[in-house]
Amino acid sequence: NGNAGFQQVLERLESDPVCQRLSLKSFLILPFQRITRLKLLLQNILKRTSPGSEEEVQATQAYDALEKLIKDCNENVQRMKSTEELIYLSQKIEFECKIFPLISQSRRLVKCGELTALDFNNLSPKWKVTTRPIYLHLFNDCLLLSRPKE
Repeated sequence: NGNAGFQQVLERLESDPVCQRLSLKSFLILPFQRITRLKLLLQNILKRTSPGSEEEVQATQAYDALEKLIKDCNENVQRMKSTEELIYLSQKIEFECKIFPLISQSRRLVKCGELTALDFNNLSPKWKVTTRPIYLHLFNDCLLLSRPKE
């Protein structure tokens, strides 16, 4: 998005009739779609092979290998999504000191959300309660509380 030259070239390529007006995303996702179609094809082959035959053994081995490939792809997609979340979060959060590296290979964002902090002022004769928003970011290895800039 930040590179105007790349955007222009991409728009020109996507509008080319050879690409059939498909976006870059559709070309990037096509291999994953083919893998899942192969899984369906192998399931049908397994249904039609005779039990105990050499063809069934080979089709089962191919199916198991494909299952492992699909699992690896899904894990890598999840890892990339997690890294993208960390990058986005690190751009939004400002630390007073850069002691805490937010982006890490092993770190994942588990849950995040807004909470309301209640401050009780017991110096006044009447109990005065003030509220302010804080954000909770739960990672697999730590908990981070943040608040919006004032």
